[in-house]
Amino acid sequence: MSKITCQCGHENPFGTVLCERCGRPQTEEAKKSKLIDMRYEGSARRSQTYKRSIIDKIWNFFSSVKIGVSIIVAVLATSAIGTLFPQKLFVPATTETDILAYYEKHYGFAGTLYYKLGFYDMYNSWWFITLVGMLGISIIIASIDRVVPLYKSLKKQRTKRHVSFMRRQRIYGLGTVEDADASMAKAEEKLKALRYNVKTEDGAILAERGRFSRWGPYVNHTGLIIFLLGVLLRGLPGFYVDETLWLREGETRAIPGAPGYYLENNQFILDTYSKEDDAVFSQAIDRVGTIVSNYQSDVTLYKETESGLPGQSEQLEFVKDYSIIVNKPLNFDGFNVFQMDYQLDELKSMTFQLTEKASDTSLGEFTVDLINPEPTYRLGEGTYVELKDFYPDFDGMEDGEPKSKSPIPNNPAFIFKMVTPAKPDGEMSFVEIRHTLETEMNDYKATFLSAETRDATGLVIRKDKTLYILLLGGIIFMIGVAQGSYWNHRRIWIQKGEGDELVLAGHTNKNWFGLKKDLDKVKDFANLPLYEDRQDAESSSEEVKGDNS
Repeated sequence: MSKITCQCGHENPFGTVLCERCGRPQTEEAKKSKLIDMRYEGSARRSQTYKRSIIDKIWNFFSSVKIGVSIIVAVLATSAIGTLFPQKLFVPATTETDILAYYEKHYGFAGTLYYKLGFYDMYNSWWFITLVGMLGISIIIASIDRVVPLYKSLKKQRTKRHVSFMRRQRIYGLGTVEDADASMAKAEEKLKALRYNVKTEDGAILAERGRFSRWGPYVNHTGLIIFLLGVLLRGLPGFYVDETLWLREGETRAIPGAPGYYLENNQFILDTYSKEDDAVFSQAIDRVGTIVSNYQSDVTLYKETESGLPGQSEQLEFVKDYSIIVNKPLNFDGFNVFQMDYQLDELKSMTFQLTEKASDTSLGEFTVDLINPEPTYRLGEGTYVELKDFYPDFDGMEDGEPKSKSPIPNNPAFIFKMVTPAKPDGEMSFVEIRHTLETEMNDYKATFLSAETRDATGLVIRKDKTLYILLLGGIIFMIGVAQGSYWNHRRIWIQKGEGDELVLAGHTNKNWFGLKKDLDKVKDFANLPLYEDRQDAESSSEEVKGDNS
């Protein structure tokens, strides 16, 4: 594509609207317009110049403001949809089947559709991450497409401009003064007093102030890109962890999201205020009954040794003991373990007795560990009980089959097979805490005797390496917003015409009132010719035409 040669002799890149040297309009549209578009100084943008190759088409697609706005709307719409129902992280289920059942049970057809469309884990879905990535690409390409030619134009802008450039500015004035040189000198003095950067060249003045505000949108674009980068990094392993761990007293488990680390719950402590020791809380205690003063988990942190096998406690290396209290998390290797929840008196084990019905004779007792139950419990020679099935949280029958609504032993139920020398084929029995279901033909029964309980603590494991990236992006974004909102780029051109004739023009990207206020001060001080706001004049003439009609 050939360059455009202006009448002044300067060669401009293809697609340039205003000559980079003198400011003459280079396109037919610019020549016909009364006011020229100064958004990008009339410079050539890549998206409006190159349209042949596939790279050009991709560049032009992402540089479009309409496309950028459409992507933003899509991200906002999908984000809003993701808040209609709880995300997968907050669903109390362990398998995909349980998750589907949860949405179906609580939200009906809408919940099932929500699951089928993949909205239940939307923020980790490939298409949502793709949308965020497309938004970042759009911001980067749109910014480069505009900021590079803008920077080059402002850096190369000349002090003296062609009269056609001056005449097409919104602020324009032309008139004769008594002494053009004296007015120019006074104008330069006053503009410097108003903190303008003033350049003079061959009987022309360019006064400029607040150019840095033009970079405000691109600064906040940079901040937004950094912020989006932080969001995308959260999907990579090791950058962001937000996991939940339920740990029972005496139990040692691997810490989710922290490979190689294990945590043992030595004791969970729940302290309350008493009326005798804490008189200030006496009225509140009378009103609500109990006020908790402390939630605390005494834990031991272990690290897996290099030669150890996963899950073998004897191969774990002691790291430290710690008491996790609300707002005082356990810190290690960039991880924070917070005290978030608890459960008191969770069933740990249940003891049963095998009895012969006729004589009410006990054949022995056996204890079922509700976390890791054994398949067989031997009570004597030829006498044992098989655990055929276990329902930790029994929730009634479904299609003739028992079902459990969670893996937590809140309401345990068992199917036992009782084998004795007299009954070598065994007898079946369905046992709950308060109820035993068996046939009348059974000669033996398993009855509940007692239960052992323990407390469980709910911990949250968090690690966020992207936090400072998000913070940096947010700070840069706000700097850009302030930069572009509270300052503006003002320019005033004053140059000699024929004899003692002076031409003046002004432009700003916003706050025209402030520019005219400065120009009035310079005009009065330097005796410059009158100027007009061409846009206000056009508006007034249109109103007059409307009144006359």
